[in-house]
Amino acid sequence: MLTNPQHPYHPIIYVRGFAATQGEIEDTVADPYMGFNIGSTKARTAWTGDVKRFYFESPLVRLMSDHGYNDVFVDGEDLVAVDRPDSVVPYRSVIIYRYYDEASKDFGTGETPPIERFARGLDALILRLRDKVCANPKLGIAPEDFRVYLVAHSMGGLICRAFLQNPQLGSPQARAAVDKLYTYATPHNGIDMRIVRNVPGWLSFGDINNFNRERMAGYLAVPSGDDVSVVTNFPPERIFNLVGTNPRDYSVAGGLSAWAAGEASDGLVRIENATTHGRGADGREVSSPRAFVHRSHSGPYGVVNSEEGYQNLTRFLFGALRVDGILDIDDITLPAEVLKELKAGKQVRASYQFEVAASVRGCQWQMTRREVREHSAIFRTYEALFPGAPGSQRRPDRSQSPHLFSVFLDPAKSVKASGSVSFAFDLKVLVPDYEVDGILFLKRHFEGGYVLRELVIVEAFPDAAAPGGWRIKYGFQGDNPGKPGKDAVTRPLDGGLAFDIAIDQKTKPGLKGTLRIEARPWS
Repeated sequence: MLTNPQHPYHPIIYVRGFAATQGEIEDTVADPYMGFNIGSTKARTAWTGDVKRFYFESPLVRLMSDHGYNDVFVDGEDLVAVDRPDSVVPYRSVIIYRYYDEASKDFGTGETPPIERFARGLDALILRLRDKVCANPKLGIAPEDFRVYLVAHSMGGLICRAFLQNPQLGSPQARAAVDKLYTYATPHNGIDMRIVRNVPGWLSFGDINNFNRERMAGYLAVPSGDDVSVVTNFPPERIFNLVGTNPRDYSVAGGLSAWAAGEASDGLVRIENATTHGRGADGREVSSPRAFVHRSHSGPYGVVNSEEGYQNLTRFLFGALRVDGILDIDDITLPAEVLKELKAGKQVRASYQFEVAASVRGCQWQMTRREVREHSAIFRTYEALFPGAPGSQRRPDRSQSPHLFSVFLDPAKSVKASGSVSFAFDLKVLVPDYEVDGILFLKRHFEGGYVLRELVIVEAFPDAAAPGGWRIKYGFQGDNPGKPGKDAVTRPLDGGLAFDIAIDQKTKPGLKGTLRIEARPWS
């Protein structure tokens, strides 16, 4: 049992992303924070219609101002690196893993080591940090209770996974100290381009072949193949994937990278390659929690330099409640005209796209957003939702139920005296492009229409007498704007609780099913 009095505030190790050229490496090592200190300024239209500036100070500055974190640079020295007895490391500290120093001509040999060495260096850094922290009697933390968070951008997430997954690249003691891993725009399943698809293994310029799936399988210790995003030796549910969906703001190589990666990307990493999955504690396949934000891979409008990225980061690290939304579909009816064609013996095909946006109370940004126009909507064919032979009685495949969101909530950020936490999600099921005998059926079709649209508000109140310690209310925005008006009838679920919201549309096309909301304590 963890007896760390500082929990949930543990040291954070930031692991930066890829630097392709020697010039980029030298620029990287010249910055003490290796980019984690870079903020952004963007335009936003105010309620008056005027365009105002929105300033995001940077993840580092916000962790310092909001959560009392410190850096480890004092009088020109790195407190973790020096051996003097007075070099005390604050527990709430941000440590920059400076793995590119070795590749710098100023600080190293000028030769870039393989990613395996970077992973071993992370192992050594964690153990050294543990020893420094536990040597401070004022903190009262035993080595077995020491914990650390890893926060990584791009290739940094692969370094963290190599250390966590490959027994040859990390020690059990260091791996046991890692509590959570948060990844920004990491190519967990490699980098695909328009022409060559998987980055060729022979392309060694700047060690870019680190993103080749065959090469990745080696250092991640997973079977070779088309899927190297599988997590082993670490709980996949304790890895968060922040996925960028905006390639246009990624200006590297004069926009050539964004063109090559394609629209469904952040300008470098395709959306489909930016997430992880693996076996949970019960042996079942689970996806890592993730959020989708309309940001590019890096730069002033990148995922790291964003309010959305920071809010997901802090709630995942420090939050107390995880809420997941799943849509179980029992039936989707066809328009009368399409149903008539089906009954006439013609072949009807349809696929469905699900849009969802989740936001927390009192904030002008969204935690996650998946939209068709941003190429991030959830996609399901009718055959996937309801497998079976044409004309047969088809039962829904619950493994294909769209997982809409994972939202982490922090009572410390509550804006009400009750201590409640609240969020809303806007769900849309778009009208599909029906095909009848291979030809688009456009009668009564209006582009952008939807079968279902609901904005649901959920509020959880801490209540020791309630199941799972939370009393939950929900409501529809159309019924009671801004307020949840119904008490949820909850049931126990894996240490947490769940409740259902029935959907039964009488229109055609219409949807019948259940919005399943699951809430679990998060620590």
